[in-house]
Amino acid sequence: MASSLLLAVVFVLDLIAFALAVAAEQRRNTAKIARDGQNNYCQYDSDIATGLGVGALLFLVVSQIIIMVATRCLCCGKAMKPSGSRSWAICLFITSWFTFIIAAACLLAGSARNAYHTKYRTLLKQNPPSCETLRKGVFGAGAAFIVLTGIFSEFYYACHSKANRGGPYPRDTGVSMGQL
Repeated sequence: MASSLLLAVVFVLDLIAFALAVAAEQRRNTAKIARDGQNNYCQYDSDIATGLGVGALLFLVVSQIIIMVATRCLCCGKAMKPSGSRSWAICLFITSWFTFIIAAACLLAGSARNAYHTKYRTLLKQNPPSCETLRKGVFGAGAAFIVLTGIFSEFYYACHSKANRGGPYPRDTGVSMGQL
């Protein structure tokens, strides 16, 4: 039977990761062109979105680890009974890892790109600087995939628990060739 406490803990971790990703989207760097004598330079505001994105990634990783440890990552535990729950568990396992990888990539790339800038990049007066910043929506996409990962991983855990209910299932040894 699925543990309600484990599902609640994973839900809270995913909710915190989602909130941090949304906050990172709202607080990503902006830049403005400033002038210092004859030179123009890019002046960036605070770099808090990088920390928020990394924090969201860490909470997402912890929630995924908790689910995978509880289910023994589908491949290391005992054999599951053949049923619809086993089929759903396998599909949801693959889907949750797929969405997890996309969410982690968005958060990691967004955090790295948001942190990659120089506060004062000096250029000549005739060439206005290109103040590159993180494209809008990278952390937002990460937040959306955090929600999907949370949904799929919790359903995976519930289906895995349902397929494991009722005692050990001996592994199928194949077609019996002996007498009855």
